[in-house]
Amino acid sequence: MTALQTAQQTATTPPDSNLATNRLVTTDELAVFTKSGLSLVQPISVTLYKGQNLTILGETGSGKSLLAQAIMGALPDELVSRGDILIENQALSKPQLRAYWGRRMAMLPQEPSRSLNPTMDVLSQVWESLYFVAKQDSKVSKQLAQEKIETLGLGKFANYYPHELSGGMAQRASFAIATSGGAYIVIADEPTKGLDEINKQAVINLLRNVTRDGGTLLTITHDIDVARSLSVGVDDRIMVMKKGKLLEQGHGEQVLNQPTSDYAKQLIAAAPDNWPAKNSAVIAEQPLLTVKDVSLARGTRVLFEGLSFNLKRAEVLGVIGGSGIGKSSLGDALCGLLKPASGAITWQTKPKRHQVLKLYQDPPAAFASHVPLQTLLNDVIRKHRLDANRVPELLEKLKLDKRILERNALNVSGGELQRVAILRALLFNPVLLFADEVTSRLDPITQKETLDLLVAQCQAQHCTLVMVSHDHHIMRHYCHQVIDLEDFAKL
Repeated sequence: MTALQTAQQTATTPPDSNLATNRLVTTDELAVFTKSGLSLVQPISVTLYKGQNLTILGETGSGKSLLAQAIMGALPDELVSRGDILIENQALSKPQLRAYWGRRMAMLPQEPSRSLNPTMDVLSQVWESLYFVAKQDSKVSKQLAQEKIETLGLGKFANYYPHELSGGMAQRASFAIATSGGAYIVIADEPTKGLDEINKQAVINLLRNVTRDGGTLLTITHDIDVARSLSVGVDDRIMVMKKGKLLEQGHGEQVLNQPTSDYAKQLIAAAPDNWPAKNSAVIAEQPLLTVKDVSLARGTRVLFEGLSFNLKRAEVLGVIGGSGIGKSSLGDALCGLLKPASGAITWQTKPKRHQVLKLYQDPPAAFASHVPLQTLLNDVIRKHRLDANRVPELLEKLKLDKRILERNALNVSGGELQRVAILRALLFNPVLLFADEVTSRLDPITQKETLDLLVAQCQAQHCTLVMVSHDHHIMRHYCHQVIDLEDFAKL
């Protein structure tokens, strides 16, 4: 056994869990490669025990999700894994492993848009998992499904379809569906992204139930608060990864309070609550648009009403509020995609259509899934006669390897794809850019670097930036004014 393996074995073995029957997942020198041989995740050995939480922290694109997909047997066809994986001390073939999905193993995907059935409402999808996977009685399944979505704050949206849900609501619905089949080996990939504080805590409590009931939980996150909340047990562990390599791991309290690697120290110190407040004085710029007594509705449901504000060129506006209150819908209205139920949005000078853009919360919604990113970028540049010479500079500033453009949207992390979306938007020299939770998938270091670049580039181009976030620390740091849609919600 190598020194690294010995350290890993020591770090991941709870003192009271020496029996083989307590081991639910074991990996030995597990690595991930492209079929051409490019290493994406270097060999990692880890063991997950009953009643144990393991949380992986790391930068966007560090290989966290790829490691989880390899354990699940769900890597994209373009990627391969090497090394051994044991589930409950058994080496399983891919068909055998997939037979465990839902019943013994479940993975909460980073992108709910890839897991929800667009033709079924939320209640029916949770019921389906309980009835067909958990083998519950139909009537009992319906009752349990209703209870589960109510616990997640989705009770009023039981009959909504995925396209009617906000990003945060879709994330909670995906959680309910994935955990309804009785799985006790649960992998949660960024389970709280896009959630307000109340619903984030609700999801954390549900995740804790996995280990309280004797299962094991592997959580991928860049949220230091989530890592801390899931690492309170004496046997709970944290791993830190960067560029496909395991840098350190140990007890949760030890890693968070006394990290040994320089990167872990930098990552933990970069949490948004440590960012200083900036001068919020609005720069002297000409008016851009006026929003007067605007109300927005989706179907028969009124989201908010009586909203009024003014925006100037190069201003940064923050929009906050609970999940599903209408933050993304406000972006649709500003971009001309949704007509207000009442009130008016008036531009001082009407911009060209392609100069009012929206950066989506779920970047896969903005990219064709099986086409190389370079091809998609070239098509946009050619069609709109954009300056291709700016691409290398923006790639560097966004910390993206140019080789990532050779891959398609399915084979890059959500955070990497979001940065490609930001790059593409900046090429248009927009007048107004609506950024909908665009850094919710990024680690704190990359998040601040990305937002610094986004704000700086927008102001250099005299572009107004409207930012949506659940993180009040981010709003305090960047925005000239902040609007809380809770103040305009229909009672």
